[in-house]
Amino acid sequence: MNSSTARVTSEQACPIAPVLDIVFSRWTTPILWTLNEYGVQRFVQLHRNVGTITAKVLTQRLRQLERDGLVVRTYHPEIPPRVEYEISELGRSLAPLFAHLADWSADNLPRVERARQEFDGAGGPTVGH
Repeated sequence: MNSSTARVTSEQACPIAPVLDIVFSRWTTPILWTLNEYGVQRFVQLHRNVGTITAKVLTQRLRQLERDGLVVRTYHPEIPPRVEYEISELGRSLAPLFAHLADWSADNLPRVERARQEFDGAGGPTVGH
């Protein structure tokens, strides 16, 4: 295959793509943010703090985050059994990234909203663009 027909993988085109898939998939960021902000939580607390997520989806995301090493699940064999979730050291290493994104959001989301309003007011893209 010559260079003009070689396919570029998503990792070659954007080396952070795998990280984005892990960290910014639906619900992952709110779960990690909540665990980082509030510390160890039981499922019910986490469910309440994350918001509109369903219990089924929260369970699925927590399993994936545990598999990825970003969340630690601790089972306490009591009666009734108690399960707690906390962000791992690996997950905590994302805190500076989340802080930067929070700063960017505060600084720039009003500009994004203005740009959207201008775009929508102008009728969207012009023909040919």
